[in-house]
Amino acid sequence: MTIPNSSPPPVRRFDLPRVLAVLFRPRAAFSEMASEARAVWSTPMILLTITAALVVIVRGYLQTRAAMMGAIELPLGWEGWTPDMQNSYMQAQQIQQGPVYMYVMPLFGSLTALWLGWLALAALLHLGSTLFGGRGTMQSALNVVGWASLPFALRDLLRAAYMLLAQHTITSPSLSGFASSGGLLYHLLARTDLFFLWYLILLILGFAIVDSLPRGKAFANTFIVVALSLLAQAWLAVFASNIGGGGIQRPFF
Repeated sequence: MTIPNSSPPPVRRFDLPRVLAVLFRPRAAFSEMASEARAVWSTPMILLTITAALVVIVRGYLQTRAAMMGAIELPLGWEGWTPDMQNSYMQAQQIQQGPVYMYVMPLFGSLTALWLGWLALAALLHLGSTLFGGRGTMQSALNVVGWASLPFALRDLLRAAYMLLAQHTITSPSLSGFASSGGLLYHLLARTDLFFLWYLILLILGFAIVDSLPRGKAFANTFIVVALSLLAQAWLAVFASNIGGGGIQRPFF
């Protein structure tokens, strides 16, 4: 008598069929994910890492090329500066045009925001889901947040393609063109677009299915956590712009 093998099928390192399923048949995809009860977040996070890096590389290339083609803009009162001050300024401008400033720092900031944002958001959504009566785990929350973030990979691809075709960087991402630059509303709108709404819908649907939450509670949990996270990111961006920080080029959203 042969005992059937009841062990689950091996996890695919890169599950392309599920990528398409989450984007276009999310209900079936999240239902399958709930029945597996294992970590399956590697595929979306690898994709998001690749697309985030692609945007940084394209932006860095265009910024470097623009700096090489244009003259350095001198500050007001340049003629009255001492030679040492002028040399220090020119050296600082050259450093800002180097690969560390154009590629390494933005890439580090972008990937740090991506991975830490994923962990933090999953933890908060899991906590909220538990308070609302959900029966999910931290592992399932990581899965849902990772897969629900796939629309941002599409957004990154479109942004990279646009910059290559237009041969210049994007100065007003998403809806930020409707607000004055640098303010809180600007940074909120910079994170708000159709891809963000798509992401919200996938989050609500994912937690409703995987954590067995009623649709209303899944919506409330997702809306509260994401809204607070969005406000926190916008305030941090305002603070960073006020002190002249520019290393982190990408929010989690």
